[in-house]
Amino acid sequence: MAICVAVILGSCSSTSSEEVKEQKPVEEVVMDVFPLRKEKLASSIELPGELIAFQQVDLYAKVNSFVQKLHVDVGSEVKAGQLLATMEAPEMSAQLDAAASRLKSQEAVYLASKSNYDRLYETSQTPGTVSQNDIDQALAKKNSDAAQLEAAKSAYKEISDTRNYLEIRAPFDGIISARNVNTGAYVGPSGKGSELPLFVLQQQKKLRLVVSIPELYTGYLHNKLDIQFSTSAIPQKKFTATVSRLAGALDNRLRAERVEMDVINNDKKLLPGMVVEVQIPLPASDSSFVVPKTAVVNSTEKLFVIKVSDRKAQWVDIKKGRDQGNRVEIYGDLLTGDTIVRRGSDEIRNGSEIKKITTAKQ
Repeated sequence: MAICVAVILGSCSSTSSEEVKEQKPVEEVVMDVFPLRKEKLASSIELPGELIAFQQVDLYAKVNSFVQKLHVDVGSEVKAGQLLATMEAPEMSAQLDAAASRLKSQEAVYLASKSNYDRLYETSQTPGTVSQNDIDQALAKKNSDAAQLEAAKSAYKEISDTRNYLEIRAPFDGIISARNVNTGAYVGPSGKGSELPLFVLQQQKKLRLVVSIPELYTGYLHNKLDIQFSTSAIPQKKFTATVSRLAGALDNRLRAERVEMDVINNDKKLLPGMVVEVQIPLPASDSSFVVPKTAVVNSTEKLFVIKVSDRKAQWVDIKKGRDQGNRVEIYGDLLTGDTIVRRGSDEIRNGSEIKKITTAKQ
């Protein structure tokens, strides 16, 4: 039995030694790193925008009336001051005639009182002919009739001006984009027919391109910045616009700034209401730290890069800026020349030892 046990142990130790000899040495993982440096990163973003008319107005009837005649229709190109529609309100003609009669009557009363005062005043130049009380009463009557005359003039002008509202005219050059009435329709500030405007007038030779810029990118925009945009209706053409107006405040709901660009549209190929894709350049105003996107770790805990210091991994919290292709701006407690892991991962734990590294250009 002793001999058998010795043989068995000898064969096991021989097998174990052979397995040890066959084991290959474990390869060390090489950590690829690069030195951190600052660059000026110029990039761009694509955002949806909307084209709207530079000016747009809904035209309603000012007074209760009937549509007598329509002079334009949908698609009509009109000039400022051009007559669009004529209304009729027979009662206003009667009111105007009555106001004119009151005005003439008041003019006659005033002329009589003025003539009476003038005669009394001339007579009073001879001492003892007219009492001062009579002169004062005549003057008061003259002034009262003068005030009544001015009131009659104002009443006549008011009705005359109101009657002018029976003519609907274009306030600016543009195109009629909607018409909601027909001849004979009852219109006015209240009642049936007033729910919709008579016409919708748009200025289409000049448009506004409206874009909401996220808070992150508002610092890169300024007036006179040229941008390009395209629309699915004309995919083969790129259009250019210039930043003209910045809201200067963020929308409380979108947390974005409203930016408007003026678009010249003389050929009227672009239409109000179109949704376009806007390419907004983000020029570099100052240098910042730029790293490959693979170096940024977005874990469930935080956003960070891995810095190598004394051959140990150190997680450094960062914030992202603009990105361009496979590179991105970062901001954090970092210095130029810091060693950063090119391919970061949360598997490289904070404080873990890195045995072997290789440095390459960024």
